[in-house]
Amino acid sequence: MAGRINDDDVKVVRDAVPIDTVVSEYLQLRPAGGGNMKGLCPFHDEKSPSFQVSPSKGLFHCFGCQEGGDTIAFVMKIDHLSFSETVERLAAKAGITLRYEEGGYNPTHQRGERIRLVEAHKAAADFYVEQLGGEEAAIGRKFLAERGFDQSAAEHFGVGYSPAGWDHLTRFLRGKGFSDKELLLAGLSQDGRRGPIDRFRGRLMWPIRDISGEVVGFGARKLRDDDNGPKYLNTPDTAIYKKSQVLYGVDLAKKDIAKASRAVVVEGYTDVMACHLAGITTAIATCGTAFGTDHIKILRRLLMDNGSARVIFTFDGDAAGQKAALRAFEDDQKFAAETYIAIAPDGMDPCELRLNKGDAAVQDLVEPRTPLFEFAIRQIVSRYDLETPAGRASALDEAGPIVARIKNGASQHEVAVQLAGILGILDTQFVVKRVAQMARWARDRGGRGPAGPASSSSSASSSSSSYDSGQSPALSGPALNLRSPAHRTERELLKLALQRPELVSPAFDAYGVDEFTAPPYAAVRRAVEDAGGAEQGMASAPEYLAGVREAAPNDAVRALVTELAVEVFHGKTIDEAYAGEQLVRVRLRAVDLRIHDVTSTLARLGTGADHERHQAVQNELWVLQQYRQSLRNSGAAAL
Repeated sequence: MAGRINDDDVKVVRDAVPIDTVVSEYLQLRPAGGGNMKGLCPFHDEKSPSFQVSPSKGLFHCFGCQEGGDTIAFVMKIDHLSFSETVERLAAKAGITLRYEEGGYNPTHQRGERIRLVEAHKAAADFYVEQLGGEEAAIGRKFLAERGFDQSAAEHFGVGYSPAGWDHLTRFLRGKGFSDKELLLAGLSQDGRRGPIDRFRGRLMWPIRDISGEVVGFGARKLRDDDNGPKYLNTPDTAIYKKSQVLYGVDLAKKDIAKASRAVVVEGYTDVMACHLAGITTAIATCGTAFGTDHIKILRRLLMDNGSARVIFTFDGDAAGQKAALRAFEDDQKFAAETYIAIAPDGMDPCELRLNKGDAAVQDLVEPRTPLFEFAIRQIVSRYDLETPAGRASALDEAGPIVARIKNGASQHEVAVQLAGILGILDTQFVVKRVAQMARWARDRGGRGPAGPASSSSSASSSSSSYDSGQSPALSGPALNLRSPAHRTERELLKLALQRPELVSPAFDAYGVDEFTAPPYAAVRRAVEDAGGAEQGMASAPEYLAGVREAAPNDAVRALVTELAVEVFHGKTIDEAYAGEQLVRVRLRAVDLRIHDVTSTLARLGTGADHERHQAVQNELWVLQQYRQSLRNSGAAAL
């Protein structure tokens, strides 16, 4: 049985690895105010950032899809790891040695499958790099030299060589403690007639890393004529490698892509190397598959879809390259960034261009010139005889729907005008109207989609009932519509209690759960109370918030705690005066409600009621009214 990680070690790991550092490995973060950071959520598609990270609290929350939690929860979600695998991975990053209960630590049996596969790939990458210096690998070194790559370039990109024998790597990794099952699951070995053999043999090897920098697969280039395999052989899809979800070079390029708001998409491993060595450090490539939706998601998170973002596709000038460019255009509208195409003269790829004309030619190649939509339209139009009315009409019928798919109305109009010019149709407005008509047809065929969200009252009711019943919320989005001033104030006070407890303690801890009129907020108030009160947060914010989240009765309340812990305050200045104002408003609301209840009781008692009972109710009403007046006159001093 696998040993459980010591609880104290889990806490040390959670505190040791800053959440913003971890999240920044997957997406670009920018300041969001109040010490928080924001970016495009990696868990759902969005065009404006609703994903927030609070470094001081060690929490993240997306106000769009409601995902949230701490560093461990983020890594578990984004990399599909178990809890123990995540803690082990973060511990390794921080250089922390973990202790295991129930019989100690056996690295072979107790480490999670994903981590074992990653470790096998790292060991394989080191093995291949060492082999590149051997006599057998001379053919590989020659291949690199002929393309302008020296030893330092090979080292920078981790290029290696797989020996031509049947099982050199397999035997090496067995010696490192990896089982045959693990090697087969990793895609490093494959079944042979007498047991596992190496998948890659006699090839030049490029390690493929995920966005966090871990080796998850390999690309292998054929070197010898007697190799009957394909020119490039990639790792098969495994538990850690999905070719449609990785971009070669993204680990090296991600920071510069985010900094420059620009990405250059090339076709192969050597093209990425050539671009980086020529100073284009934002170059990345797909791994033996077409550029698709999952690749777009990776780039969008890095580019954060700001208005100045640029994506430049470089494709070979041959028919296959043009086809790839048109395929890329199919997904063009999923970018908020401007997309361009760059095709080198004489059909050369970036690697050939650098070898023949130098670094400056590569730099010039990727300067944005031809918008991708323009290239796609010209490719379509080139198939028709524009000298005849029939040819122009047919070209419009095929190219028009391309333009009609542009979602931005102003851009669509502008491109339609350009299309008229390309076609040689003098009646520009005819083309513009025709494209608009095609856009309407497309929308009608697609339908209007599902019905809109439920009304605010039903949304609040459904969400509230989920907190009452202990079930997860049925609806996405905030717990409440927040049209109610009372609810807005309760939310603000809870945010203060979670984020700035020193401003509301000890007064907040004297507030009853029933002073929070919205059931979700009452549930959070109860969780704070069960965790020891807001006063606990004055010592250590991460520990305090972890305690509140643990005290939450279900996932719905836990998610709301995280949401409130990272949400930006509404006030411009968050100080004692602001905190006092929220405390007073919530208390006033509670006092008003109690006065209403007592007044109703007094009316029901009437004049014939027991004198002592009637007097007691009147006294309570008088005390409440005096307290209300004091709160209005003195503010927080009356609490």
